[in-house]
This record gives sequence, C-alpha cells and structure tokens, in this order.
Amino acid sequence: MVEHLIAGVGLALDPYVLGVVLASALFGLFVGAIPGLTATMAVALLVPVTFFLPPIPAVACIVTATAMTIFAGDIPGALLRMPGTPASAAYCDEAYAMTRRGDAETALGASLVFSAIGGLLGTLVLMSAAPALANVALEFSSFEYLWLVVLGLTCAAFVSPGRPLKSFVSLLLGLLVATVGFENPAAYPRFTFGFTALMSGLQLIPVMIGMFAVSEVLRYALAADSPVQEVPQAIGRIFRGQWEVLRRYPLAAFRGGAIGTVVGALPGAGADIAAWIAYGVSKRFSKTPERFGSGHVEGVAEAGAANNAALSGAWIPALVFGIPGDSITAIVIGVLYLKGMNPGPTIFIENPQNIYAVFVIFLMANVLLLPLGWVLIKASKNVLHVPRNVLMPVILLFCVVGAFAINNSVFDVGVMLAFGLIAYLMEANGFPIAPTILGIVLGGMLEQNLVTSMIKAEGSLLAFVERPIAAVLCGVTVLIWMSAAAGRRLRPQP
Repeated sequence: MVEHLIAGVGLALDPYVLGVVLASALFGLFVGAIPGLTATMAVALLVPVTFFLPPIPAVACIVTATAMTIFAGDIPGALLRMPGTPASAAYCDEAYAMTRRGDAETALGASLVFSAIGGLLGTLVLMSAAPALANVALEFSSFEYLWLVVLGLTCAAFVSPGRPLKSFVSLLLGLLVATVGFENPAAYPRFTFGFTALMSGLQLIPVMIGMFAVSEVLRYALAADSPVQEVPQAIGRIFRGQWEVLRRYPLAAFRGGAIGTVVGALPGAGADIAAWIAYGVSKRFSKTPERFGSGHVEGVAEAGAANNAALSGAWIPALVFGIPGDSITAIVIGVLYLKGMNPGPTIFIENPQNIYAVFVIFLMANVLLLPLGWVLIKASKNVLHVPRNVLMPVILLFCVVGAFAINNSVFDVGVMLAFGLIAYLMEANGFPIAPTILGIVLGGMLEQNLVTSMIKAEGSLLAFVERPIAAVLCGVTVLIWMSAAAGRRLRPQP
C-alpha cells in the first residue's frame, strides 16, 4: 500500500497534472458561482476536454472542478440569497441572514473552511474504508432508501423557524410539485393539463432559482417606495474568527463530514440530500436551536462540511462496484472506462497507483480550495457595493439565463417566474420555502421506493422493518419525531 501511495503521489505531483488541477479549479469556481449552473453541468462540460487528456489529468480535471463548484455555490447564496447549486439551498437562508446582520465574512469563511474540512474527512474515509463502506451501501434495498428519505423529510420540521404546521404545509407543496409528469413508477402523466413541457416534470433548478432569487427581486420591487434595509458591506479577513468557530463547534465538522460521507456513498443520494440532513441534524442536536433561522453559523458549518464530504463518499460505490453514487459519478464512470481504469474490485489490483493518485488529487483539491476560495470571496464582495436598483435587474437577468440553460427552454423561465411569485406570497404569510425545496428534492425518491417496497412486502407492514438497517433508520426517525413532540409538550406555554 505504501509503495502504491508513493507512486500515486508522484503521478499527482506531475507539473502537467498540477496545471490541469489549477485550470479546472478556476473553471469550477466560475460555474458554481453562477446560479443555475450545477456541479453536474460543470462535469458534463468538461467531458469533451477529457478526451484529449491522459487518464490521471482527466480524472483530476473532474475531481477538482466538482469540489470547487460545490463550494462556490455558497457565495451567491450568502450574498444574494441565490444558491449557486442545489447543495447550497439547505442553508442559503441561514447564510443570507448572517450577511444582512453584517456577518458575511463569518458565513463565507465558515462555508470555505468547513467545506475543505468535510472534503478532507471524506477523502480520508474514501482512502481507508472504501470497500467496507461500499459493502454497506450495497445492503440498501428499497426499504432502507424509503426510511432514509423519510428521515430526510423530518428535517422539514427543523430547517425553518416558526410554526411546524406551516413547515409541514410547505413540505406538502414540494411533494406535490414532485408528482408532476410521467417520471413515476406507473409512468402515467400526472398534472400535465395537456402541456407537453410538463411531461418531464417541473425541474428543480428553475423552481429553486425562482423561490430563492426571483422572490427576493420581487420583494425589493414591491418595497421600492419604502425604506430598504441595506446589507452591511464590510467583508474583511475571511479566516478571522474561524478557529474560534471550529473550537466552539468541533462536532459540527466531524458530524457533517460523517453524514456527508455516508449519504454520499448511497447510490442516488448526493450532496444536496446530505446537506439537508446535516442541517436538520445540526438544528435538532444544537445547544441553541432557537438561533437557527436568524443567522447561526453552526448550521452553515455542518451542512457545508456535509456537502464536500458527500462528493468523496459518492466515489466509494463508483470505484469499488461501478455503481454511481450521484449524477456526477455516473459521468465519471464513463470517463474511467474510456481511460482504461475500469471501476470494480479489481481496480485496486490492476491500477493501484492510479487510484492512489486520484486519492491524492482529492486531498490537493480540498487544500487548494482554501486559497482559491479566499480569492473568489474577495472578488465577489464587490457585489455588495452595487446599488440595489442596479443589482436587482442584473440578478433577474442571471436568473433567466440560469433557468433557460437547463433545457434551453422558455417554459422553464416561466416556471421560475411563477414559483418566484408563489414564494413571495408564501413568505409574506409566514410559510417557509426551504421545506418546499426539500420536498421536490426527495419526492420522486420517496414515491419510487415506497411503491417498490409495497410490491416486495405483498401487504406485510412488518417487511418495512424486518431488515436491520431499515429497522435502525425507522427507529431513529420515530425517536426524532417523538422527542420533538415531547419537547413541545414540556415547553412552557405563553
């Protein structure tokens, strides 16, 4: 193992590979900072480039760009309430609340530092326990995935302040949106109302951009005649105070990294689901849960760590069994086959030095994230100096471009505008929008695994908890809800 690791370090430190890593990092930061352009899109755009690269630089290109894109999505989320990627949506409101309070440098610094920590932790797990974690991931059937999704949906009770009933209604709206189209177990078109464009459902990116960004533009436009609360414009030393944050919330870094790695290793899950679960767990077990929703760095730190850890976790089943952990590794598997690094158990025998080179590149990418992320944040802070009457039309233009770029469809732009109006009305009446996004993310996965499990169970409810992992996930979910209910009963009534 030591010989292979040394050989991998030599391959990764080749000047040509280092040049590819730097160029890919800059590309990933650019794509991630533009709302609507996801990490998957960044990887897809890089695939034609990998055709002309040797195996190690080709994989390095994808690994680096992905890590940078996931972090860069936090920047517009914190500064403008426009999550750059779906993985940033879980804690977008939290980070933006910190910005409005004058703590933008703390929010962005925590996103940067904890993203790097989570990525490093996930990579170390990938290096040391890939085969073991992959075997655990293969034990997941539809029953385990069903309970995992239900556990993720319980986050809706914790990700938003205010009345749980309104959070639940918002979650139901998201689940309803997820049922549109024919991408369901029965392949029957639902709620399409004769529109061909609705056959494939309502896409997450236009909906997310509309609910987070367009609603903010609309709120500004309707309040143009009233005094506008200016966002404090000082973003000084990004890393100032981050050691204190890490000292105060060390568990957030390790727990977020662990959640991200485990969820990322589950095929079909991914960084966005990991972020939602980590944020919900952070609020549930925080010593100060009442501070969540008003700009609390703990939630930003834990969910940010889960984001980048999930990227490494998704490579575990991809490398060991050739099973993609998310949409990014689905593309990666094709590149690996193209470059002769066929994924599977034999990859550690046939190409061990190449695999350890990939591990080293993972470490390099997360370390490189700190200086390059700092540069991007310092460059992005200038957006706060732009007058609001100039900035808001530019934001709306970026929203239109981001929504249109998904499918080159004007219909998606209309979806974005419609959900922007819906989100504005929801927030004006005290309904949080984060649970709606969560319902859209998990709705399809919930239905697919529920129907599959019901067919397997043949009418037996016991089948849903017969398997050990399913029983544990079910127990954790029930305990969370029971503890939440007990806490409300024991809380003094006003």
